[in-house]
Amino acid sequence: MSPRRSAADAAETRDAIVARAVAVASTDGLEGLTIGRLAGDLSMSKAGVIGHFGSKERLQLAALEEAIAIFARTVWEPLARRPAGLARLLAICDAWVAHLEDGVFPGGCFLTAAAAEFDDRDGPVRDRVAAALGQWRSVIEHDVRAAVAAGELPAETDPAQVWFECNALAMGLNQALRLFADDAAPERARRAMRRAIGA
Repeated sequence: MSPRRSAADAAETRDAIVARAVAVASTDGLEGLTIGRLAGDLSMSKAGVIGHFGSKERLQLAALEEAIAIFARTVWEPLARRPAGLARLLAICDAWVAHLEDGVFPGGCFLTAAAAEFDDRDGPVRDRVAAALGQWRSVIEHDVRAAVAAGELPAETDPAQVWFECNALAMGLNQALRLFADDAAPERARRAMRRAIGA
């Protein structure tokens, strides 16, 4: 086997492990990831799984990075080239709701679950969750400020308050969908986000 093919096979195997890790962590939490579980699910040896990451924490971080990338691809990237302001902000909120409504992850919002799991812990996983949510907060607040500057929202609109309310609504939507199977919740969330924005 050529070195190039070998490297491609290794990358393909790693991608398969990460994809399975995301699915497992979505329902069982990042702490629910075990080398043995993944090895069994993928018909691999434990050594074959751990050899790609070196530790459980690095496996958790790899799963987290992939989940963040999936969120970005489904919610942010389709809208990233639009002009900042109210129209994009509303589209972002609609995409955020759709992401949860569509069940992109089998266990609901990956970052909400990861934040609840790691918010009181120290370490790289907690720091990465906080950084990802901080980046998302910056996106929302940026578009609120742009909408205010363009006269699309009142001058007194507080970007931090809009973020706080929209994030809380997304978390509430996740609970309504996952815990109560409330089919009316996505539309309620869309209306509530518009009220929070002031649109």
